[in-house]
Amino acid sequence: MPLYRVLADSVQLAARSVATPAYFGLRWIGDWERRTTDWLLPAWSDILLQLKVAADELFFASELIVGMNIGAFLDGRRIRDEVEMAIGLFEERGWLERPEEFHRTPGPLVPSSAKPDSVRGMPFEHLCFDSGYEPWDGEPGAERWMSYEANRTGHVRLFRHPGPPRPWLVCVPAYRMGHLLVDVAGFRAHWLHERLGLNVAIPVQPLHGPRARPGMRGGDGYLCGDFVDTLHAQAQMLWDLRRLVAWLRAEHGAPAIGVYGLSLGAYTAAAFASLEDHLECVVVGIPAVDFVDLLHSHIPPLLLRATERLGFPWERIPVMLRVVSPLTLRLRTDRGRCYIFGGQADTLAPPRQTRALWEHWGRPRLLQYRGGHVSFLVEREVRDLLVEAFARTGLLGRDAHTERGARAGDGLQHRG
Repeated sequence: MPLYRVLADSVQLAARSVATPAYFGLRWIGDWERRTTDWLLPAWSDILLQLKVAADELFFASELIVGMNIGAFLDGRRIRDEVEMAIGLFEERGWLERPEEFHRTPGPLVPSSAKPDSVRGMPFEHLCFDSGYEPWDGEPGAERWMSYEANRTGHVRLFRHPGPPRPWLVCVPAYRMGHLLVDVAGFRAHWLHERLGLNVAIPVQPLHGPRARPGMRGGDGYLCGDFVDTLHAQAQMLWDLRRLVAWLRAEHGAPAIGVYGLSLGAYTAAAFASLEDHLECVVVGIPAVDFVDLLHSHIPPLLLRATERLGFPWERIPVMLRVVSPLTLRLRTDRGRCYIFGGQADTLAPPRQTRALWEHWGRPRLLQYRGGHVSFLVEREVRDLLVEAFARTGLLGRDAHTERGARAGDGLQHRG
C-alpha cells in the first residue's frame, strides 16, 4: 500500500476516534425522547443489562471508527435524482401499489462449484452459483450495480446430514456477517445442525463476505446512503433465496423448509415470507425493518439537517423501498408459523421496529427479552423460542421435540 494511503487512513482513523465520544453524546441527546419511551433503559444497579447495552454501543463505536462511509450522504442531489427516477418507474408500472409484482420469478439455480470443507469439526459444502440477477431495464444505478463483479456470484454453506431427506433451515445473515466463522457462531450452527438435527443452509448477503467489493469490508455500500444500491441488494438477495429454496426442494428433496433471519437478515427473511409459498416456519430476530428510521435513530439531528440541506431525499426513500419492504409486502406464510424476537434494550435496531413488524403480521408469537441486539446470542429465552418454533411447525420430529424441548425450555408462556 502506498505511503500516502497509509498516512491518509491513519489520519482518518485518528479523527474518527476523537470525534466518536461527541457523536455518541449528540446521538443520545437527539433521540432522547424516543429512547426513554421505546427502549428499556438499565438502572444503575442493573449491571447485567448495562453490559448488554454496552455490547451494542461497542459495535456501533466500531462502525464509527473504522466502518462507516458517509460519502453518499454528502452527494444528496445524485441520490435524489436516482430515487426520483426509481419512484417514477415503479409508479408507471404499478409496483408501488402491487410491490410483489416487482419481483420476477427466477430460473433454476445451477451450481458452478461445490467444495467440501469443515469448520470446527463440522463438515459442510461451499456451493457457488451465478446469481443471474439483473435490475429491470430502466432502473437507476443498474450499470453501477452490475459492475460489482464479486457480487454476481452467489455463495451458500450447506450443512447436510447423510441419509434420508431432512428439513432444511435457511439462515439469512445480519449486516457485517458473511464470513464463515462469524455466520457459524451467529446462528449457533453446531447447535442447529448437530443437536437439533436440522440441515442448515447459510447463504451470503450481497456485498458481504466473498461478495464484497475489492478493498472494502463486508457490508460496505449497504447502509451508507446509496439507497438505490440498498434496493438492488435486497431485490438480489430475495432472488437468490427463491432460487436456493427451489433447488433444495428439487435436488435434496427437502420435506420442509424454514427460514431464520437476524437483523438485516430479518428484513430479508420477512420480505421472503411475503413472496415464497409453503414455508413451514419463519423466525425473525432483532429485526431492522425500516432503514430510514434505523439511520434516523443513529444520526444526530444536527447532521440530519445538514444532509437535508445537501439535498438528501430522506422523505422519498421509504416510497422507493416499498417494493422490497417487509412492512409493505403482504405475509404469505400462515401467521401461526411465524415467530419474532427482539431485545427490549436494543440500541442498534430500535424495539419499535420489532413491534412494527409484529403489528403488520397480525401479532404472531412475540418474544421481547431483557437484553440488547448483540446479547441475543446468550439469551436462554431466545434459544427456547427457537426450539418451540421448530418443534411446533414440524421442523423437529416429535422425538426431538420431547428430548430437546425439556432441556431447552419448551413449554414457554406466550407473550404475543
